[in-house]
Amino acid sequence: MGGPPGRGAGGRPGISGGCPAVARPGRGPCRRPYNSRMTSSYLRGDDVTAPLRIHADREARTLRLDWADGHVTVYDFDLLRWLCPCAYCRGEAGQPGWLDSNPILTAEQTRLVTIDPVGGYAIAPAWGDGHGTGYYTYTALRAHCQCPACATARAASGHPDAPGGHS
Repeated sequence: MGGPPGRGAGGRPGISGGCPAVARPGRGPCRRPYNSRMTSSYLRGDDVTAPLRIHADREARTLRLDWADGHVTVYDFDLLRWLCPCAYCRGEAGQPGWLDSNPILTAEQTRLVTIDPVGGYAIAPAWGDGHGTGYYTYTALRAHCQCPACATARAASGHPDAPGGHS
């Protein structure tokens, strides 16, 4: 029944503070059965980009990820919405996305309603304005960590997202 501490059934990362307790129309129940035949490195916990715990604190408006290697990443909901990777927000087929227009996000657009796991590799937040098509991979969430140690490492590597980096 369950796996290592901080993990849900079958060793999946435990997501707290996200899913409502009831099934959602058209989206099924929040917790999905675990299929051990489809175990990925994320689910086994042998990858540094496997969060052991994910906690959405709606009052503080933060999402905290505790990683398998002991690192902790905290995103505020505004930044998390700005990082939305979906085609509508980022663009596709050479066309700019909605976020490229540099909109001013409203309180509803940054109000986290639910957060669901996507396989063993991502989370899918749903926002107060109804938007919910972005799959935030664990790899991307780790890569965009805003802590001083990660920002320094990005700058040292010449990463384009680092302050003074190349676009």
